Amino acid sequence: MQKVLQAQYLRTQGAAIFVAAGSAPAEAEKVASNLVMANLSGHDSHGIGMLPRYVEAVLEGGLTPNAQVKTVLDAGALLSLDGQHGYGQVIGEQAMQLGMARAKAQGSCIMALADSHHLGRIGHFAEMAVAQGLVSLHFVNVKTRPAVAPWGGADGRYGTNPCCIGIPLKGQPPFVLDFATSRVAQGKMRVAYNQGKSVQPGLLIDEQGQPTTDPGVVVVPQANGFFGALMPFGEHKGYGLAVACELLGGALTGGGTWHHPTVGVRAVYNSMLTILIDPGKLGTQSAMESEALAFVDWLRKSPPADGEHGVQIAGEPERRARLQRERDGIEIDASTWGEIVGAAGKVGLTLPN
Repeated sequence: MQKVLQAQYLRTQGAAIFVAAGSAPAEAEKVASNLVMANLSGHDSHGIGMLPRYVEAVLEGGLTPNAQVKTVLDAGALLSLDGQHGYGQVIGEQAMQLGMARAKAQGSCIMALADSHHLGRIGHFAEMAVAQGLVSLHFVNVKTRPAVAPWGGADGRYGTNPCCIGIPLKGQPPFVLDFATSRVAQGKMRVAYNQGKSVQPGLLIDEQGQPTTDPGVVVVPQANGFFGALMPFGEHKGYGLAVACELLGGALTGGGTWHHPTVGVRAVYNSMLTILIDPGKLGTQSAMESEALAFVDWLRKSPPADGEHGVQIAGEPERRARLQRERDGIEIDASTWGEIVGAAGKVGLTLPN
C-alpha cells in the first residue's frame, strides 16, 4: 500500500527527526530538503527512504552530526578536504562552495574530498556548479558493504561508485549526467524490495553467483548470511569506469578504497574527486556556448525511435519529475514509511503510521 505525501510534509518531518538525532536545525533542514529533492527528481533510491539508515549510523557513531568540512591542503587550484564523517548533504555543499570559488578565481579547481558520510544524489553538486557557469566532473567511491560484482566475478567487491558530469547550456537548462556504475542503484533495490516487487533480469546475481530477479538478495542477508550483488552496467566498460571511480574517488583523494571483509555497520562513506572548469577563464566560453547548443539541437532533430517520445538530454527527466511530484505528491510505500516511523521512535519522536 502506498502513501502519497506532500514534499513539504516530508521535509518538515525529516528535519524534526534529524534534530532529535542531534543535528542543529539548519543542518537538519538541509539534509531533509536534499533527500526530498531526490524524491522529487524521481530518484527515490536517494530520497527520504535513506533517513532510517542515517539515524542508525548516528546511533552507531559512524555519522557525526554538525561536522564541518576541514581543509587539509590549500594549494590554489588544488584543494584536499576532509569530510570528518559529517552529513554528506552539508559537507558536499561546503566543499563545492570552496571549489567553485577557486575555479571562478583561477579558472579551474581540482578538489579531493575524503571521508564524507553519504553524499546523496551527486547531480545536486553538478547543478550547483552549472548554476555558476562552471563545468564539473565528479568521481565517487562508496565504502560500505560491497554491493557490486566486478565484470567476470561472482560476488560484491565494491560500491555503486557514481560518476557525474555537469555542463551549462546558454539559455537552456543544463546537461547533468549522473549515474551509478552498477546497472541499477542499490537504493532502487531497497525500494523494490519494500514494495514487494521483482526486478528485470540482468541486474542481479544471488549469493551463489547465479542470476536472479529478487531484489532482496542485496537488501537483506540470505539463508547463509551472505548477500548477492548488483551487476556493472555496460559489461566490461562500466566495470572499468567503476574501478576508475574507486581509484580516483577513493585512492587519489586519500579517503581509501574498499578491500575489507563485509561489515554490518550502517554508515555509508563517500569520497569524491571533483574537477571544476570555468570556460570563461579557459577562453572558450563563446565557442562552447555556440557549439554545445548546435549539438544539442542536432540531437533533438533525430526522429523518435519506435515507442519513444524523442531524444532527451541528461537532466530533463529529473526536471519533469520535480514539477509533477511537487504538484501531485510523493509516493512512499508502506514498508519504507514504517521504517521512517521506526527511526523517529529511536530518537524519541512519534509519527503517524
